[in-house]
Amino acid sequence: MNVIDVKMSLEEVIEGTRDFLSEEFEVDRNLILPQNSLKETLDLDSLDYVDLVVLIEENLNIKVTGEDFKDIVTFGDFYALVKKKLAL
Repeated sequence: MNVIDVKMSLEEVIEGTRDFLSEEFEVDRNLILPQNSLKETLDLDSLDYVDLVVLIEENLNIKVTGEDFKDIVTFGDFYALVKKKLAL
């Protein structure tokens, strides 16, 4: 089931995103905070970014590319990207 449903708020999207990221990357959900580093918190390498893109597309129903991640440092940056892609 997708995290995104009709007319979800950004807060609901963030909570759902925290759930699937913590489960997939086996990270404490409480570490997925706007100010924390996406790469360091999830311990991402280049192959993990491919998994992340697939997860985002499957769970959030948005298209993202590696290029979208070039300016992403924190989860806050990531949420801003999601907000923009979902037009929330």
